[in-house]
Amino acid sequence: MTPAPRRSALDALPVREAVPALVSALDGHGAAVLCAPPGTGKTTLVPLVLAGLVGGGPRRRVVVAEPRRIAARAAARRMAWLLGEAVGDSVGFTVRGERLAGPSTAVEVVTTGVLLQRLQRDQELAGVDVVVLDECHERHLDADTVAAFLLDVRETLRPELRLVAASATTDAAGWSRLLGDAPVVEAAGVSYPVETVWAPPARPVRPPHGMRVDPAQLAHVASVVRRALEERSGDVLCFLPGVGEIARVAGQLGGVDAEVLQVHGRAPAAVQDAALTASAHRRVILATAVAESSLTVPGVRVVVDSGLAREPRVDHARGLGALATVRASRAAGRQRAGRAGREAPGVVYRCWAQAEDGRLPAFPSPEIRIADLAQFALQAACWGDPDASGLALLDAPPAGAMAAAREVLSAVGAVDAAGRPTPRGLRMARLGLHPRLGRALLDGSAVLGARRAAEVVALLSEEAPPGYGDDLAAAWRSARRGGDAYASRWRAEVGRLERALGSAGPAGTAARGSSPTPPRPDTGGSAPDPVPGAARPLRSIAARAGDRRSAAISAADDGRAQPHPAPSAFEALGAPPAVAGGGYGGGAPGTGGGLPPGGDDRAAGLVAALAFPERVAKARGAGAFLMASGTGAEVADGSSLRPAAWLAVAVADRAPHSASARVRMAAVLDEDTARAAAAHLLDSGEEVRWEDGDVVARAVERLGAIGLVERPLRDPDPALVRAALLDGLGAEGLGLLRWSADALVLRARLGFLHRTLGGAWPDVADDAALVARADDWLEPELSRARRRADLGRIDAGQALQRLLPWATGEAVRLDELAPERIEVPSGSRIRVDYSAEQPVLAVKLQELFGLAETPRVAGVPVLVHLLSPAGRPAAVTADLASFWQGGYRAVRAELRGRYPKHPWPEDPATAEPTRHTNARLRGR
Repeated sequence: MTPAPRRSALDALPVREAVPALVSALDGHGAAVLCAPPGTGKTTLVPLVLAGLVGGGPRRRVVVAEPRRIAARAAARRMAWLLGEAVGDSVGFTVRGERLAGPSTAVEVVTTGVLLQRLQRDQELAGVDVVVLDECHERHLDADTVAAFLLDVRETLRPELRLVAASATTDAAGWSRLLGDAPVVEAAGVSYPVETVWAPPARPVRPPHGMRVDPAQLAHVASVVRRALEERSGDVLCFLPGVGEIARVAGQLGGVDAEVLQVHGRAPAAVQDAALTASAHRRVILATAVAESSLTVPGVRVVVDSGLAREPRVDHARGLGALATVRASRAAGRQRAGRAGREAPGVVYRCWAQAEDGRLPAFPSPEIRIADLAQFALQAACWGDPDASGLALLDAPPAGAMAAAREVLSAVGAVDAAGRPTPRGLRMARLGLHPRLGRALLDGSAVLGARRAAEVVALLSEEAPPGYGDDLAAAWRSARRGGDAYASRWRAEVGRLERALGSAGPAGTAARGSSPTPPRPDTGGSAPDPVPGAARPLRSIAARAGDRRSAAISAADDGRAQPHPAPSAFEALGAPPAVAGGGYGGGAPGTGGGLPPGGDDRAAGLVAALAFPERVAKARGAGAFLMASGTGAEVADGSSLRPAAWLAVAVADRAPHSASARVRMAAVLDEDTARAAAAHLLDSGEEVRWEDGDVVARAVERLGAIGLVERPLRDPDPALVRAALLDGLGAEGLGLLRWSADALVLRARLGFLHRTLGGAWPDVADDAALVARADDWLEPELSRARRRADLGRIDAGQALQRLLPWATGEAVRLDELAPERIEVPSGSRIRVDYSAEQPVLAVKLQELFGLAETPRVAGVPVLVHLLSPAGRPAAVTADLASFWQGGYRAVRAELRGRYPKHPWPEDPATAEPTRHTNARLRGR
């Protein structure tokens, strides 16, 4: 029997009014969408009612999926408190590495990652009657995937399984359609008015990029918190994007008359409990987005909103992924502001200008649109739907991101050519890691032993505190001896990974890796379900349901997708025998064999390179490196990594418009390890290219974009030389050929005929078009050329003759259609300039006396440039007849006095054309 005070707490929850409608909807439809504002009790009362622990309904087993570990623990503790029980009795929870639940547990709160793994192991969810997907408006990738899988389960295996999509603010219509037009049940919340105070910085601050936030912005947020403490009463809840920003703002709040608490997914349980418990002392709670809707923080009357949030981003072209600091959406702003009005009237201080508010995004971006999808693609493949086309998703995964994800999975050996999971891929999926980290754990443990590989992978799976530095091996040593909260979590994760290696099945085929993803902050992650006992075999479910997806998984589980025996990790990577045989000093798999001196550095480098092979990097000098992916990377000034010849870059980000990435975590590497870990990127052969203005021929060995060995080639392949010469012509233009004056004239004449008549007359005006037709006019000279100087010996004019339309007979009409010269009435043969759009005939005015019509070429009148006796321009016309009748008089009046020795007749149409002066004419 629930104690009376707690019974009254249950009765006071506003969602109680909507519970009958929700129960009725589930009885009639089997699924429902519950919209209830924060603080109404949707996370605590609804699961208790559906489980029959409150309200007298039938006993059922309910699983509640939360997006974050901190929210899962808090919800379980709250429900157990309401029942007057300890966590682990009627209400329990399971998160990565921690489980408090027993045989009598009726409500189990799990992270979406744990539920995802449980579904992969037991598609039927045997013994579960109801699943509640909480906070589905946040659109985390695991939550969307779980919803899609659960809908498949309902359709094919468990039509009686009940589903509730619950959220504070959600796309109710969209979720309703997704759940088969499920009823929407709305619960009214108790809210109080919240005053908005706009508090922008006095001076402009730099916008966030990557993980960086302008220190001036954080200093401003701290000043607004101090202002709020002075102007208002009650606890202050301040929203910041991440753990680092929380720590920096906390450091600037020294001396305030309030207790400062830091609430985020990595905070110790005692701090989390303190924030979620009412206090007699005034508090400032600095929190990430976890406090927007997942947690109820009592006593808050003031919210300070930095206006910033974190979202995952990935640069598929460069293989760089990271969390990015972005402007929070208007929807997130409303959620944050609402926390101030949960218990009484409150106020929100927004650290931006009111004019900016309308320009903010309306909603946060669903992770499926912006995140690395390698882990999602592996889950979909293991579910039997490699391209995810059959999954019921609110947003389809972007085709480009899915293609990049499939490349990663293929590279690490997780899927076969058809996209089906290999036995190795199934094992990776059960490790609760990104596939690239799964690859590092599997292959690294075969060389270093399970413990050492797990220790490094655990470091890579959660961002280390700034004080651990950018050297992965040094951070590893710090974690070993550390007594901080991070070190405690790290040790727990190491133990989980060791157990996962033993429980995930036999080792599969070693394979090859490719592109990174950042961990999402404050989330449960896709962890193996720590519930003891083996799950039902997937093939038995397939046989029972006849489901094509389960059958696909069964095929992979039977090993049919990969019939060849699995080589050792480094044999598959193509490593030298010394490496394949444990040349790094590692003992037998699982033994944690010792490394020689400097072993931590080499082991850290090996694991990081296995996880991120395209990020192995060779020094270029002055702290700059070139990664195998082709992206430059730079380490910070003063970093111990600067002298290294090679690095395995584990964490890097790239600012917008920056050509190089910034190294945030890396390990020293040697070339042999780089070759072994990234063997799929090794390439050797002849390299002939146009470089620095000439043909360069060399024998090369490369690791991706990194040159390893180069030597000159004395007798390169002529076809490669020819291709390089064409590249040079394309890059520097046809000016590399020998162009005589006659050749330039011929090109202009042909260009004119192509513009005017088209047809068989070739396009010779565009260099790119001529280079594309090199076979038609530059042979055989081009194939005989070996260097730039040889191109300069090719007579371009002679070569262009080959493009004339000889086959049609039109070539013989070249001089007729586009004559090089035109004879004028004086008897002179004047060259026509075809370089302009209209042919130009530049001739002295007196030489055209008596010519009534403008000369034409190919039917086009030439543009006559009439020159003075000194050869200077006097007039331009395309209509001589009109010029003689009008324009000539003005020209005659102007030039007659200047050139009196030359004839200037009043009637030029009947005058004798001449090249001579009056005296010479009289002397004839």
